[in-house]
Amino acid sequence: MSSHHTNPRSLLNAATRSLIERVERAGRPPMAAMTPLQAREFYDIGGPMLDLQPAPQVDRVEDITLPARDGHSMPARLYAPRSDAALPVLLYIHGGGFSVGSLTTHDVLCRQLSRQGHCAVVSLDYRLAPEHRFPTAVHDSWDALNWLQQNGQNLGLDTTRLAVGGDSAGGTLAAVCALMARDAGLPLRLQLLFYPGCIARQDTASHHTFAEGFMLDKTTVDWFFANYIDEADRDDWRFAPMNAPDHTGLAPAAWIGLAECDPLVDEGVQYADTLRMAGVAVDLEIYKGVVHGFITMGRAIPDALQAHADAGRALQHAFES
Repeated sequence: MSSHHTNPRSLLNAATRSLIERVERAGRPPMAAMTPLQAREFYDIGGPMLDLQPAPQVDRVEDITLPARDGHSMPARLYAPRSDAALPVLLYIHGGGFSVGSLTTHDVLCRQLSRQGHCAVVSLDYRLAPEHRFPTAVHDSWDALNWLQQNGQNLGLDTTRLAVGGDSAGGTLAAVCALMARDAGLPLRLQLLFYPGCIARQDTASHHTFAEGFMLDKTTVDWFFANYIDEADRDDWRFAPMNAPDHTGLAPAAWIGLAECDPLVDEGVQYADTLRMAGVAVDLEIYKGVVHGFITMGRAIPDALQAHADAGRALQHAFES
């Protein structure tokens, strides 16, 4: 692993280094200096500016709502190619530290996954912290997955071919949903995780090496988690899926895409190892020279397109098998 690198900035590829330099010159305040509402607005406007433009074309894009257990209607968006047959479906859970992120910030990514995976994608707008602290996001994600499995056929979906995925905090929620699905006997084909958070305490080597100057700073991570979870709950496996007592019997395949210069890279590798030891077929890709968040920065960091294609192939493969 490159986590112990003496000059970690030298690992960055040219596009990523250029982006970081532009961001540093712009001198924007860190999210931790904003209110959650300001941070969300900032991400909703600023995030898509780094992503592919114009947004890739998808035949069917439909806003829907899914019911949560407490009666709340969760906004969601369905993306699908034109098809005569029922389509396999990925439930996609967006990143943003459980505090920011929306259907807007992950629109391009979900379009790409639908196009490249030849499948339907349902993007979920779960409730965010600090207004809704742990475990609300877990419940919302799980309720959405259950609803899709039971009612997806009304949307033209093949609910026997179901996958769950997400990036960052959404990757955590997707990994947790995969564990819950096993326990509930709900069959999944694949868990698709982009740089997921997997551990209770941010103490790996990569958290130290990439603590500052690599887009996701330690102060931001701390702010996200302070918004979301009480210290006493941090060992709960629904926050730290690495802590689940057993990883056997999960979705038969996992695809995990990591960024080399990311505080979360070490725990992603550890989680891949944990799943492999438990008999899950894991495809692990580490994208060199890029940072946390790169998959929604396709305009600034071209490596995102490779990751979209790789993830799309994994979806196709899981749904065909």
